[in-house]
Amino acid sequence: MTDPSPSEAQILREVWVEISKTESRLFRNNVGVAKFKDRRGRTHTVVYGLHKGSSDLIGWTPHKITARDVGRTMAIFTALEAKAPGGRPTPEQMNFIEQVRAAGGIAAVVRSVGDAIGTIGRWRKRYRSRGPRGEPIR
Repeated sequence: MTDPSPSEAQILREVWVEISKTESRLFRNNVGVAKFKDRRGRTHTVVYGLHKGSSDLIGWTPHKITARDVGRTMAIFTALEAKAPGGRPTPEQMNFIEQVRAAGGIAAVVRSVGDAIGTIGRWRKRYRSRGPRGEPIR
């Protein structure tokens, strides 16, 4: 007798498809380790994904702050793309950064710790005075 219950993979796919129809933006986060040998026979290990234990789908959900939220801490998705001086982000990296910003998150290309701290500080200052996307607070 076969088990009619959906597999974890089926559930994951269904959740991902349905969530994509909402305002939320989630991405598949495969986590693991791959080992391979190069042409010289040397073994290399590649660790991928956020980290062991991180969720299958990661991303953000926009949340409009209302009076009901006073006193609560809201998670704001943050994405920082580190680049060496002169390094340029790919179009895909810039698209991701723009999408995070458009949803009210914090995102930037940074070239130093100062850039990173400044990016978050500027977002906080702008949020306090104008709102996360720069709109006037009413």
